Amino acid sequence: MQRITGYIFRQLALGTIFVTLGLACLLWLSQSLRFIELIVKKGLSIGTFVHLTILLLPNFLVIIVPISLFAVVLFTYNRLNADRETVVLKAAGVGYFGLARAPVILALILTAAGYGLTLYIVPKSVERFRELQWTISNDVSAVLLQDGAFTDVAPGLTVYVRARTPEGELLGVMVHDSRDPGRAVTMMAERGALVFAEKGPRVFLVNGNRQEARAGAGNLSLLYFDSYTVELGGLVGDKGDRFRDARERGIGELLTATEAEGLREIDIHRFRVEAHQRLVNPLTHLTFVMVALASLLTGPFNRRGQIVRVVVAVGIMILLEAASLGGANAATRHPAFLPVLYVLALAPIAASAYVLARQPRWLDRAPWAALTERMG
Repeated sequence: MQRITGYIFRQLALGTIFVTLGLACLLWLSQSLRFIELIVKKGLSIGTFVHLTILLLPNFLVIIVPISLFAVVLFTYNRLNADRETVVLKAAGVGYFGLARAPVILALILTAAGYGLTLYIVPKSVERFRELQWTISNDVSAVLLQDGAFTDVAPGLTVYVRARTPEGELLGVMVHDSRDPGRAVTMMAERGALVFAEKGPRVFLVNGNRQEARAGAGNLSLLYFDSYTVELGGLVGDKGDRFRDARERGIGELLTATEAEGLREIDIHRFRVEAHQRLVNPLTHLTFVMVALASLLTGPFNRRGQIVRVVVAVGIMILLEAASLGGANAATRHPAFLPVLYVLALAPIAASAYVLARQPRWLDRAPWAALTERMG
């Protein structure tokens, strides 16, 4: 029996790994396209771009691993049925729970890994992602003023910096300001620095000149200066405390949040739902596996295939996912719906275990059983 379990377990584990990697790559590529603008318009480095997008992966894994496991279990057991391997095993005395042992063991392992993701890794990665995104949006010196590039830091305001010293000094600075349609001003300086004030960032220029051309005047005024300041106001928002949403917070923080922390009632409800979803979501590994096993292992054998049973299993999985999303949305507005999340996760496990243990006779008379026979 151990050899049989190990044989099925290897197929399921390898299949789940490959399917998960494929789906993760597709999701990563689709989501990373949203941040291409940061490279094109704001000069974000490739390293920072990769770091930013990789932080999204743990959140993807929580969603795609249960689906990958479900798909692999369906494929593997449908193939075992088609190759008559399950028939031989049943004839040799292996029961339904013996056939289900390998996927259940794998589901339990992935459930434990899922709790590690939802309770620790995902909140930390989302928090780091938000902090990095906040820094990119607010740190003009790190992102907007790139060496050797003309950067539009605001509509009508272009800044060029030839180089930057380790101390943050800017060398070879040019600022072109056309925010006033009536006059265009260009300032060039040997060196400068980016400083922050109450009204926003400003560029402090040293040893340069200021050239101004007024519309319709037909002449250019030139002013040499030892020092000059250019306001870049309006680029940076409030750099105070950033609001941390539910996905960034630990489960203890979510469960104990109160209005005394300045939170709205809807935020507190959202925090509670997020906490309970973290406790429920890893159970979907076992839920989906049990649904797939109850669909494919029970009922009469059909030598021409089990496509209807596969479709029924997929339909049940989709309904459970839709009901879970609906339950979470309802619980956000009405906390009394929170137990629904646990019912949707645990009830299918119990029902599937009952079907595998009892093999109810009504399954042989179910509409899909007759449909399967006719399609066969």
